[in-house]
Amino acid sequence: MAPFNLDACISQLLKKQLLHETVLKEICEKTKEVLMREGNVVHIEAPVTVVGDIHGQFYDLVEIFRIGGYAPSTNYLFLGDYVDRGLFSVETISLLTCLKLRHPNRIHLIRGNHESRAVTQTYGFYTECVRKYGSASVWSYFTDMFDYLTLSVVIDDRIFCVHGGLSPSIHSIDQIKVVDRFREIPHEGPMADLVWSDPDAEKEDFAISPRGAGYTFGSQVVRKFLQINEMAHILRAHQLCMEGYSVLFDNHLSTVWSAPNYCYRCGNSASILEVRPGGHGQEIQEGDLFFNVFEAAPENDRDGPGQQASMNAGGKLPEYFL
Repeated sequence: MAPFNLDACISQLLKKQLLHETVLKEICEKTKEVLMREGNVVHIEAPVTVVGDIHGQFYDLVEIFRIGGYAPSTNYLFLGDYVDRGLFSVETISLLTCLKLRHPNRIHLIRGNHESRAVTQTYGFYTECVRKYGSASVWSYFTDMFDYLTLSVVIDDRIFCVHGGLSPSIHSIDQIKVVDRFREIPHEGPMADLVWSDPDAEKEDFAISPRGAGYTFGSQVVRKFLQINEMAHILRAHQLCMEGYSVLFDNHLSTVWSAPNYCYRCGNSASILEVRPGGHGQEIQEGDLFFNVFEAAPENDRDGPGQQASMNAGGKLPEYFL
């Protein structure tokens, strides 16, 4: 395999220039080796900036680094859903993978429900890879790597972080540690629940999810989970929030959403969440968490759906985007 310079790759990607297919193949292989050493529950310490769904909105990812600081001076935890829906999934996941490989202890990547072969074949990443590279090879390199992503992170032994939410099969965090995660996301069971479930402020218990996978879960479920695991808060992404974030269940669960003007038309704000050091105890105090709200990057106006459509055959956007 050809040698590659990671810093040069990162610089190239920050200019939104694609990496060569053979370089991506090696980067994915090396990243798998790094991810393989991580458990299903990765323990980290604050300060860390937590990022929700990005969905291929590359310019907004760069905006996050402008606002929150570039790695390694800022530690980042990404909660999944890096690809699909947006126009630049390839550039987005290429950059995040390079950053993980370059700074493995300062960049943490959790698996979302879109880090899956089945979902990416429907919602754009597969089609984008074929369009930009002429074959599905790059899609295979990344989706194979997705099987290695961790399922959860715990910050300072008190904040539980996951893409989607809780599972009726998981009472103790120790039960997550024994899940076989090195596989495609199954249709049901604890692994599916962690990436698919959503909180429901109107409910107490678990209920069937309208998404067709995972569950909805209410206040009693959250209270019990935090009590059993001696935790203070649950942090997750997975749901569009028009204000960029939402806080539920007496400040025991937060959703962070990091794709502004989602799909280039929703008009929502986005946020990143700064978890500050020094927090302790089983209640989140004022100042422990800071939501930094931001709007869509200006570059989206000159290189967005309109411009991309004009570059495609027949002046149309890809079907998954409509």
